[in-house]
Amino acid sequence: MKKVLAIVFLACLLCCAQAQAASVNKVAAVVNGQLITMYDLQSYAFPEMLRMHLNPNNPAQRKQCDQILRTALDQMIMDILFEGEAKRLKMDISDSDVDQEITRMYKSRRMTKQQFEQALAQQNIRLADFRKGIRKRMLRQKIMGSQVGRRVVVTPEEIKAYYEAHKDSMYDRRGLHMAIIAYHPKSPFREIARKVRSGEMPWLEASVKYSVFPKHEKGGDIGPVIWDKLNDDMRARLEKMKPGDVSELFPINGQIMGQVRLYRPNGDQTNRIMTLQEATPMIDAILRDPKAQSRLGDYAEELKRKAVIDIRI
Repeated sequence: MKKVLAIVFLACLLCCAQAQAASVNKVAAVVNGQLITMYDLQSYAFPEMLRMHLNPNNPAQRKQCDQILRTALDQMIMDILFEGEAKRLKMDISDSDVDQEITRMYKSRRMTKQQFEQALAQQNIRLADFRKGIRKRMLRQKIMGSQVGRRVVVTPEEIKAYYEAHKDSMYDRRGLHMAIIAYHPKSPFREIARKVRSGEMPWLEASVKYSVFPKHEKGGDIGPVIWDKLNDDMRARLEKMKPGDVSELFPINGQIMGQVRLYRPNGDQTNRIMTLQEATPMIDAILRDPKAQSRLGDYAEELKRKAVIDIRI
Protein backbone atom coordinates (compact mmCIF):
# COMPACT_ATOMS: atom_id res chain seq x y z
CA MET A 1 0.00 0.00 0.00
CA LYS A 2 2.81 2.36 0.91
CA LYS A 3 4.55 1.73 -2.42
CA VAL A 4 1.30 2.39 -4.27
CA LEU A 5 0.86 5.71 -2.47
CA ALA A 6 4.43 6.64 -3.32
CA ILE A 7 3.86 5.88 -7.00
CA VAL A 8 0.59 7.81 -7.05
CA PHE A 9 2.24 10.74 -5.29
CA LEU A 10 5.13 10.83 -7.72
CA ALA A 11 2.63 10.79 -10.57
CA CYS A 12 0.93 13.79 -8.98
CA LEU A 13 4.25 15.60 -8.90
CA LEU A 14 4.84 14.97 -12.58
CA CYS A 15 1.25 15.79 -13.53
CA CYS A 16 1.52 19.02 -11.60
CA ALA A 17 4.62 19.97 -13.56
CA GLN A 18 2.86 19.14 -16.82
CA ALA A 19 -0.26 21.06 -15.81
CA GLN A 20 1.95 24.08 -15.32
CA ALA A 21 3.35 23.58 -18.86
CA ALA A 22 6.74 22.71 -17.44
CA SER A 23 8.43 19.68 -18.95
CA VAL A 24 10.55 17.46 -16.74
CA ASN A 25 13.59 18.78 -18.62
CA LYS A 26 12.92 22.42 -17.72
CA VAL A 27 15.99 23.94 -16.03
CA ALA A 28 15.48 24.94 -12.38
CA ALA A 29 18.99 26.33 -11.90
CA VAL A 30 22.47 26.42 -13.38
CA VAL A 31 25.40 26.23 -10.96
CA ASN A 32 28.85 26.87 -12.39
CA GLY A 33 27.59 25.53 -15.71
CA GLN A 34 25.96 22.42 -14.20
CA LEU A 35 22.22 22.01 -14.78
CA ILE A 36 19.58 21.17 -12.19
CA THR A 37 16.39 20.16 -14.02
CA MET A 38 12.87 20.31 -12.61
CA TYR A 39 12.80 16.53 -12.77
CA ASP A 40 15.95 16.37 -10.62
CA LEU A 41 14.49 18.88 -8.18
CA GLN A 42 11.10 17.18 -7.89
CA SER A 43 12.74 13.80 -7.38
CA TYR A 44 14.97 15.25 -4.66
CA ALA A 45 12.04 16.92 -2.87
CA PHE A 46 9.65 13.99 -3.28
CA PRO A 47 10.56 12.06 -0.08
CA GLU A 48 10.00 15.14 2.10
CA MET A 49 6.64 15.92 0.46
CA LEU A 50 5.61 12.30 0.89
CA ARG A 51 6.66 12.37 4.54
CA MET A 52 4.55 15.48 5.13
CA HIS A 53 1.59 14.08 3.13
CA LEU A 54 1.59 17.06 0.78
CA ASN A 55 0.01 17.12 -2.69
CA PRO A 56 1.30 19.82 -5.07
CA ASN A 57 -2.05 19.66 -6.93
CA ASN A 58 -3.82 20.93 -3.80
CA PRO A 59 -3.94 24.77 -3.92
CA ALA A 60 -4.13 24.90 -0.13
CA GLN A 61 -0.77 23.10 0.10
CA ARG A 62 0.96 24.90 -2.78
CA LYS A 63 2.84 27.31 -0.49
CA GLN A 64 4.25 24.45 1.60
CA CYS A 65 5.24 22.52 -1.52
CA ASP A 66 6.99 25.57 -2.97
CA GLN A 67 8.92 26.04 0.27
CA ILE A 68 10.09 22.42 0.21
CA LEU A 69 11.17 22.82 -3.42
CA ARG A 70 13.12 25.98 -2.56
CA THR A 71 14.84 24.26 0.37
CA ALA A 72 15.63 21.23 -1.78
CA LEU A 73 17.05 23.47 -4.52
CA ASP A 74 19.34 25.21 -2.04
CA GLN A 75 20.57 21.82 -0.80
CA MET A 76 21.21 20.66 -4.37
CA ILE A 77 23.13 23.86 -5.13
CA MET A 78 25.30 23.32 -2.05
CA ASP A 79 25.92 19.70 -3.08
CA ILE A 80 27.30 20.93 -6.40
CA LEU A 81 29.45 23.57 -4.70
CA PHE A 82 30.85 21.06 -2.23
CA GLU A 83 31.59 18.62 -5.05
CA GLY A 84 33.51 21.40 -6.75
CA GLU A 85 35.43 22.10 -3.53
CA ALA A 86 36.23 18.41 -3.19
CA LYS A 87 37.76 18.41 -6.68
CA ARG A 88 39.73 21.57 -5.92
CA LEU A 89 41.02 20.13 -2.66
CA LYS A 90 41.53 16.69 -4.27
CA MET A 91 39.32 15.02 -1.68
CA ASP A 92 37.20 11.94 -2.22
CA ILE A 93 35.16 9.34 -0.38
CA SER A 94 35.84 5.80 -1.55
CA ASP A 95 33.33 2.96 -1.81
CA SER A 96 35.10 1.26 1.09
CA ASP A 97 34.67 4.42 3.21
CA VAL A 98 30.93 4.30 2.52
CA ASP A 99 30.83 0.56 3.27
CA GLN A 100 32.55 1.12 6.62
CA GLU A 101 30.15 3.90 7.59
CA ILE A 102 27.08 1.83 6.70
CA THR A 103 28.51 -1.15 8.58
CA ARG A 104 29.05 1.07 11.63
CA MET A 105 25.46 2.28 11.36
CA TYR A 106 23.78 -1.11 11.30
CA LYS A 107 26.13 -2.64 13.90
CA SER A 108 25.48 0.27 16.29
CA ARG A 109 21.79 -0.58 15.97
CA ARG A 110 22.48 -4.27 16.64
CA MET A 111 21.17 -5.14 13.15
CA THR A 112 22.48 -7.39 10.43
CA LYS A 113 23.20 -6.01 6.96
CA GLN A 114 20.07 -7.76 5.67
CA GLN A 115 17.89 -6.32 8.43
CA PHE A 116 19.26 -2.83 7.77
CA GLU A 117 18.56 -3.05 4.04
CA GLN A 118 15.06 -4.37 4.74
CA ALA A 119 14.43 -1.38 7.02
CA LEU A 120 15.48 0.96 4.20
CA ALA A 121 13.16 -0.84 1.77
CA GLN A 122 10.26 -0.47 4.18
CA GLN A 123 10.80 3.30 4.04
CA ASN A 124 10.97 3.25 0.22
CA ILE A 125 14.66 4.18 0.26
CA ARG A 126 16.80 2.59 -2.45
CA LEU A 127 20.19 1.36 -1.25
CA ALA A 128 21.95 3.15 -4.11
CA ASP A 129 20.30 6.46 -3.14
CA PHE A 130 21.14 5.87 0.52
CA ARG A 131 24.79 5.24 -0.35
CA LYS A 132 24.85 8.40 -2.46
CA GLY A 133 23.49 10.41 0.48
CA ILE A 134 26.06 8.90 2.86
CA ARG A 135 28.87 9.74 0.43
CA LYS A 136 27.73 13.37 0.17
CA ARG A 137 27.44 13.71 3.96
CA MET A 138 30.89 12.21 4.53
CA LEU A 139 32.39 14.46 1.88
CA ARG A 140 30.88 17.52 3.52
CA GLN A 141 32.26 16.42 6.89
CA LYS A 142 35.70 15.89 5.39
CA ILE A 143 35.68 19.35 3.82
CA MET A 144 34.39 20.83 7.08
CA GLY A 145 37.26 19.24 8.98
CA SER A 146 39.76 20.59 6.49
CA GLN A 147 38.38 24.06 5.83
CA VAL A 148 36.16 24.79 8.84
CA GLY A 149 36.97 22.56 11.80
CA ARG A 150 40.61 23.58 12.10
CA ARG A 151 39.54 27.21 12.41
CA VAL A 152 37.24 26.55 15.37
CA VAL A 153 38.82 27.22 18.75
CA VAL A 154 37.33 26.35 22.15
CA THR A 155 39.35 27.93 24.95
CA PRO A 156 40.06 26.39 28.39
CA GLU A 157 38.24 29.35 29.91
CA GLU A 158 35.07 28.55 27.95
CA ILE A 159 35.27 24.89 28.97
CA LYS A 160 35.69 25.77 32.66
CA ALA A 161 32.81 28.26 32.56
CA TYR A 162 30.51 25.64 30.97
CA TYR A 163 31.57 23.04 33.54
CA GLU A 164 30.82 25.33 36.48
CA ALA A 165 27.41 26.25 35.02
CA HIS A 166 26.44 22.61 34.34
CA LYS A 167 28.43 20.71 36.96
CA ASP A 168 25.33 19.12 38.52
CA SER A 169 24.55 17.36 35.22
CA MET A 170 28.12 16.32 34.38
CA TYR A 171 27.55 12.65 35.14
CA ASP A 172 30.19 10.10 34.22
CA ARG A 173 28.82 8.86 30.89
CA ARG A 174 31.58 6.41 30.04
CA GLY A 175 30.27 2.92 29.26
CA LEU A 176 26.65 4.02 28.99
CA HIS A 177 24.30 2.17 26.66
CA MET A 178 21.19 3.44 24.93
CA ALA A 179 18.01 1.46 24.35
CA ILE A 180 14.97 2.46 22.30
CA ILE A 181 11.32 1.49 22.36
CA ALA A 182 9.40 2.36 19.17
CA TYR A 183 5.73 1.85 20.02
CA HIS A 184 3.34 0.17 17.64
CA PRO A 185 0.95 2.95 16.45
CA LYS A 186 -2.09 0.95 17.55
CA SER A 187 -0.78 0.34 21.06
CA PRO A 188 -1.87 2.51 24.03
CA PHE A 189 1.61 4.02 23.88
CA ARG A 190 0.91 7.17 25.92
CA GLU A 191 -0.28 5.20 28.93
CA ILE A 192 2.52 2.64 28.55
CA ALA A 193 5.15 5.37 28.26
CA ARG A 194 3.89 7.00 31.44
CA LYS A 195 4.11 3.68 33.32
CA VAL A 196 7.59 2.93 31.97
CA ARG A 197 8.87 6.36 32.93
CA SER A 198 7.38 6.16 36.44
CA GLY A 199 8.69 2.62 36.95
CA GLU A 200 5.24 1.00 37.12
CA MET A 201 6.13 -1.16 34.09
CA PRO A 202 9.61 -2.59 33.52
CA TRP A 203 11.37 -1.37 30.38
CA LEU A 204 11.95 -4.91 29.10
CA GLU A 205 8.28 -5.86 29.48
CA ALA A 206 7.15 -2.81 27.51
CA SER A 207 9.78 -3.47 24.83
CA VAL A 208 8.80 -7.12 24.38
CA LYS A 209 5.05 -6.45 24.27
CA TYR A 210 4.75 -3.17 22.40
CA SER A 211 7.96 -2.19 20.56
CA VAL A 212 8.55 -2.60 16.82
CA PHE A 213 12.21 -1.60 17.16
CA PRO A 214 14.88 -4.22 16.26
CA LYS A 215 15.99 -6.42 19.18
CA HIS A 216 12.82 -5.49 21.07
CA GLU A 217 12.91 -8.88 22.77
CA LYS A 218 16.21 -7.80 24.37
CA GLY A 219 15.03 -4.33 25.33
CA GLY A 220 16.02 -2.53 22.13
CA ASP A 221 19.63 -2.05 23.23
CA ILE A 222 21.65 -0.42 20.42
CA GLY A 223 24.94 -0.61 22.27
CA PRO A 224 27.34 1.95 23.77
CA VAL A 225 26.52 5.60 23.21
CA ILE A 226 28.97 7.16 20.75
CA TRP A 227 28.40 10.78 21.69
CA ASP A 228 30.14 12.41 18.74
CA LYS A 229 28.08 10.33 16.29
CA LEU A 230 24.67 11.32 17.68
CA ASN A 231 22.45 13.70 15.74
CA ASP A 232 21.74 17.04 17.39
CA ASP A 233 18.25 16.11 18.62
CA MET A 234 19.29 12.84 20.24
CA ARG A 235 22.40 14.32 21.82
CA ALA A 236 20.41 17.20 23.30
CA ARG A 237 17.91 14.69 24.66
CA LEU A 238 20.50 12.37 26.22
CA GLU A 239 22.61 15.15 27.70
CA LYS A 240 19.65 16.15 29.86
CA MET A 241 19.32 12.62 31.24
CA LYS A 242 21.30 10.94 33.97
CA PRO A 243 22.20 7.22 33.86
CA GLY A 244 19.08 5.17 34.57
CA ASP A 245 16.65 7.76 33.19
CA VAL A 246 13.91 7.11 30.63
CA SER A 247 12.89 9.93 28.29
CA GLU A 248 9.46 11.29 27.56
CA LEU A 249 7.72 10.29 24.33
CA PHE A 250 9.20 11.73 21.14
CA PRO A 251 8.69 11.09 17.39
CA ILE A 252 11.13 8.52 16.02
CA ASN A 253 10.00 8.15 12.42
CA GLY A 254 6.93 9.88 11.05
CA GLN A 255 4.01 8.86 13.23
CA ILE A 256 5.98 6.34 15.30
CA MET A 257 6.46 7.49 18.89
CA GLY A 258 9.07 6.13 21.23
CA GLN A 259 11.25 6.49 24.30
CA VAL A 260 14.96 6.16 24.94
CA ARG A 261 16.67 4.76 28.03
CA LEU A 262 20.20 5.63 29.18
CA TYR A 263 21.76 2.97 31.41
CA ARG A 264 24.75 0.89 32.41
CA PRO A 265 24.46 -2.73 31.22
CA ASN A 266 26.19 -4.06 34.34
CA GLY A 267 23.36 -2.75 36.51
CA ASP A 268 25.54 -0.11 38.21
CA GLN A 269 23.35 2.91 38.90
CA THR A 270 26.10 5.03 40.49
CA ASN A 271 25.89 8.58 39.18
CA ARG A 272 29.28 10.12 39.84
CA ILE A 273 29.95 13.71 38.79
CA MET A 274 32.98 13.96 36.50
CA THR A 275 35.94 16.16 37.29
CA LEU A 276 36.70 19.10 35.02
CA GLN A 277 39.53 17.13 33.42
CA GLU A 278 37.26 14.12 32.73
CA ALA A 279 34.47 16.31 31.37
CA THR A 280 36.71 18.43 29.11
CA PRO A 281 36.46 16.27 25.92
CA MET A 282 32.64 16.16 26.13
CA ILE A 283 32.34 19.89 26.85
CA ASP A 284 34.75 20.66 24.01
CA ALA A 285 32.47 18.74 21.61
CA ILE A 286 29.36 20.51 22.95
CA LEU A 287 30.86 23.97 22.50
CA ARG A 288 32.67 23.20 19.25
CA ASP A 289 29.60 22.05 17.28
CA PRO A 290 27.63 25.36 17.22
CA LYS A 291 30.83 27.25 16.42
CA ALA A 292 31.53 24.86 13.57
CA GLN A 293 27.97 25.26 12.28
CA SER A 294 28.36 29.03 12.30
CA ARG A 295 31.68 28.76 10.47
CA LEU A 296 30.11 26.34 8.00
CA GLY A 297 27.38 28.89 7.28
CA ASP A 298 30.01 31.53 6.59
CA TYR A 299 31.95 29.08 4.42
CA ALA A 300 28.81 28.16 2.46
CA GLU A 301 28.03 31.82 1.82
CA GLU A 302 31.60 32.34 0.65
CA LEU A 303 31.24 29.46 -1.82
CA LYS A 304 27.99 30.96 -3.12
CA ARG A 305 29.58 34.39 -3.61
CA LYS A 306 32.38 32.86 -5.68
CA ALA A 307 30.01 30.70 -7.76
CA VAL A 308 27.95 31.56 -10.83
CA ILE A 309 24.39 30.63 -9.83
CA ASP A 310 21.41 31.20 -12.11
CA ILE A 311 18.10 30.24 -10.46
CA ARG A 312 15.27 30.03 -13.03
CA ILE A 313 12.19 29.18 -10.96
